[in-house]
Amino acid sequence: MTEQAKANLENLYRIFTVPEAPDSTLGRIDQALTADLAGFLQQHIVATGCSLEEIERDFSSTQIPEEPTFVSDYTEFVKNKLVAQSVHTASPGFVGHMTSAMPYFMLPLSRILIALNQNTVKVETSKAFTPLERQVLAMLHRLVFAQDDAFYQRYIHDSRCALGAFCSGGTIANTTALWLARNRLCKPDGMFRGIAQEGLLRALQHLRCEGLVVLASRRAHYSLAKGVDLLGLGRDNLIPVETDENNRIDLRCLRQHCQRLQDENKRVLALVGIAGTTETGTVDPLDALADLAAELECHFHVDAAWGGPTLFSQTHRGLLKGIERADSVTIDAHKQLYAPMGAGMVLFRDPRAVSAIEHHAAYILRPGSKDLGTHTLEGSRPGKALLVHAGLSIIGRKGYELLIDQGIERARHFADCIRAHPDFELVTAPELNILTYRYNPAWSQQAMAQASQEQRRVANVLLDQLTVTIQKAQREAGNTFVSRTRLEPAQYQGDSITVFRVVLANPLTTDALLEAVLAEQCGWARRFAELLAPLQALQAGWRQA
Repeated sequence: MTEQAKANLENLYRIFTVPEAPDSTLGRIDQALTADLAGFLQQHIVATGCSLEEIERDFSSTQIPEEPTFVSDYTEFVKNKLVAQSVHTASPGFVGHMTSAMPYFMLPLSRILIALNQNTVKVETSKAFTPLERQVLAMLHRLVFAQDDAFYQRYIHDSRCALGAFCSGGTIANTTALWLARNRLCKPDGMFRGIAQEGLLRALQHLRCEGLVVLASRRAHYSLAKGVDLLGLGRDNLIPVETDENNRIDLRCLRQHCQRLQDENKRVLALVGIAGTTETGTVDPLDALADLAAELECHFHVDAAWGGPTLFSQTHRGLLKGIERADSVTIDAHKQLYAPMGAGMVLFRDPRAVSAIEHHAAYILRPGSKDLGTHTLEGSRPGKALLVHAGLSIIGRKGYELLIDQGIERARHFADCIRAHPDFELVTAPELNILTYRYNPAWSQQAMAQASQEQRRVANVLLDQLTVTIQKAQREAGNTFVSRTRLEPAQYQGDSITVFRVVLANPLTTDALLEAVLAEQCGWARRFAELLAPLQALQAGWRQA
């Protein structure tokens, strides 16, 4: 071995055994994060106005470095290239997506999680984390389904059952729910050994039907389309059901779809209700959907990735009435449980249902073991249950109730501000803590109120251009951020328009900051006044006509 190779090997040993000195670059960053997380992010995430294409130049080399290097050298890259150009999702002014500031204790606990490096696929690599994960699932199962003590004492640590499964997020949670529904419907029966063994074609022949379909609101999350794709059902068999004027699934249209599917000899595999749609925060009529699912004898799944924690609120939990009747429920802890990214869950009302998706292997996941990987789609996983358990224990039910109530109240206050402002138009009022609106000057609103549908359609195209331009400029400026989407509001008779979308879950966001968001958007509208000129000319032509 050469002297250089020996030196490199010694450096590698140090990386595994000796922590960075407190006065090193990485040590100072670690101390700064510990002392003042919000201050560190505020100081080091800089709004440079660089485009994504410009940032990509710093990440274009495809050569793996030949020799080991110093941690401090790499830390400079992280600080100056990665952190500096990251999105400040914890900022109180970042109100455009479902991310928020996190409780400070999540950072040191995450260090412990990484240091322990437990793999929850197997008890042999997560002896304490396995029962911890089962406990967290039981706590949230109780929040949703409210069974008695005897139920949880029976099932919480039963190796043959599972109250749910941890996942990386809502996509895997929703897919797991559909996977379970598919395998339960297409279970072994007589000479048929089940869909898991014989596949979809044989299952359809056994069921004597032309296909299996999933019904959900057209506001449902796109992960459901991924799920039906992965499960071999086909995206055409995810039926998007029309919504009513409040963006909830239209029950009359839903029944019409069911009748059509029956005429086509297609079987409803699952009916999906949404508790907090991604775009508008709307909650479907879950009780009525549960009734229909019982009538159809199909699986009833509720995607409550966003709205599930509303159950903590004594004031607002009634909005989710009927969720306790679901066969499965998705909740994302990295949303309104304020855990770091990568912590989703699916809960099963019947803990014995997971037998339909059990998998075993000779070296791991043996029958009868308590290995969590037996009932999960993912294999190797970190022990994210620690962070959720910490939130439930430290914040507590009443703490989460305060956070939920505050978010809904703040959304309602912001909606009132928009209604009161002559140059903004509230498009969807908040049911939970998400709302949409757009900039539409008072003179334009007055003209559009008297216009024909075709005239409004042309005006909306011009307003769409203004909305997109304002949203992009506000994002690049980096002071505040709202997202945008497209909706078909009832007041425009189904025409699609572009709107600003605001999510109010960050407890550090203030009413004053939200007023500043509107003021900044007004400022951008004045800067882009030339975009309003065609709209003014158009509407002047209406008056002359």
